[in-house]
Amino acid sequence: MFNCIICRYHEIATKGNNRNMFEKCLVDNMRHAVKSIAPECRIKRIRGRVWIEPGNDSGFFDPEILPQICGKLKNVFGLESFSPAVLLPVDMDVIRQTALELAPEVFAASSKECPSFRVRARRSNKRFALTSNQIEIDLVTAIAEKLGENSFTINLKNADITLGCEIRDEFSALYFDVIHGPGGLPVGSNPRVLTLLSGGIDSPVAAWQIMKRGSPTDYITFHSSPYTPPETVDKVRGLAAKLNTFQRKGRLFIVNLAEFQKAVRDNCSERLRTVLYRRAMFRIAEAVARREDCKALVTGEALGQVASQTVANMDTINRAIDMLVLRPLVGADKLETIAIAEKIDTMKQSSVQVPDSCTVFAPSNPATSAPVDLALKEESKIPDYAGILEKIIQDIEIDA
Repeated sequence: MFNCIICRYHEIATKGNNRNMFEKCLVDNMRHAVKSIAPECRIKRIRGRVWIEPGNDSGFFDPEILPQICGKLKNVFGLESFSPAVLLPVDMDVIRQTALELAPEVFAASSKECPSFRVRARRSNKRFALTSNQIEIDLVTAIAEKLGENSFTINLKNADITLGCEIRDEFSALYFDVIHGPGGLPVGSNPRVLTLLSGGIDSPVAAWQIMKRGSPTDYITFHSSPYTPPETVDKVRGLAAKLNTFQRKGRLFIVNLAEFQKAVRDNCSERLRTVLYRRAMFRIAEAVARREDCKALVTGEALGQVASQTVANMDTINRAIDMLVLRPLVGADKLETIAIAEKIDTMKQSSVQVPDSCTVFAPSNPATSAPVDLALKEESKIPDYAGILEKIIQDIEIDA
């Protein structure tokens, strides 16, 4: 019976004169998300809401397609929640009758014999004869009479079943389900960035967090073939594919760092290897970002997590480039990051054990406080440092 989906946003509503831009971006992303399964859907903005209508001859969503549409919408940043709903005339008799038709099936589907129940009405049409509170009482009373007063209990704060009712100027709507979206801002409302994506837990979460702030992201990853196996890159490809379900497809830039790592091994202090690797990664990533018009780099670094992520070493690594580096997880602990990784379904892929670039020729006792002048001194020992990086950049593989 569902003939519309009510979509709600939260943070966008706080925007001022540029709110229109954020709303348009959200609607555009919603259209892109559902077009492969329901290209005929109509999406429109109506005063603080976005409404999706089927656009087919029947006027109702196909019950097999509707769950797929909802699955896509759950990944659209900017959406706080949404509800499959029944669009009705602004007529209390019709609203009541429809609620009575829907209620038995909804209550029968409950796992509880006597579920808790509430009605939540929202009336933006102030000409409607009943107030929001009166609408709620009317519908609860009617459903209790139909199902029996002992068929449910009332819980106004945390009910098992909630009937939502919206009364607008042009129409009303009823729904029983509120599905949560990821929130945040629509992807594309901020400039594109480039995420340094490893196979670990942190960097995919950092990429997701930055998408939640409206920035689409491309990805750059480093391997050390033949010292790392093909599975190193395959793992990152899988993570990039999962992350791309939250945005229009971002590209993956695949970089072989082995020649530089050999040069560091042969010419530089063992204790500084990790810092020198990271400085080179940042330089390569910056070159790619500027070439591809990405406005910042993104990393999954968290302060104090490993030797390269102390304040001193992060500063020394940062000073290798002039570009802005965003670190969404800098203050997060590992359990917080793992919780997000599980929520966005990257945890399983990240947990697959394969070697990464940072393990190649890794120092047994890495420096935790490498000053910039020492890093520069060690880099000066590498013959044709700039030439090595330029060759690596020229040989980058791109998954478009």
